[in-house]
Amino acid sequence: MSKEEVRVVVVDDVPDSAETLAMVLEMDGYTVRTASSGVQALSLIEEFQPLCVLMDIHMPGVSGHELSQRLRQRYGDDIVLIAVTGWGGAEERVSESFARFDHYLRKPVDRELLRKLLPPVAGPAPGAG
Repeated sequence: MSKEEVRVVVVDDVPDSAETLAMVLEMDGYTVRTASSGVQALSLIEEFQPLCVLMDIHMPGVSGHELSQRLRQRYGDDIVLIAVTGWGGAEERVSESFARFDHYLRKPVDRELLRKLLPPVAGPAPGAG
């Protein structure tokens, strides 16, 4: 019987940022797909059905705020939404984010903190392989 995979989508309009975060997640055993825009993310999420979406807030076109609003309308609390942004400070937009996101992380993402937010991935038994 195969292990149950944990699917994650990373959305960032900077492809290098999305790919770097995806590689970190894949090293921890997550099944990851990336999107470079909010529009692309909507169709990918519909098809891939992830447990969690990590998204940049400040993207052109469909921003992370708008994307999160659309995902909450469609999936409610059945999907974990994590805001990932390089912007800091206690600004209004951060407060606004908490209404739509389950978690808020600043770039560069702390790998240990991210591990605490995501469910563990089933892996091989200790000593196997």
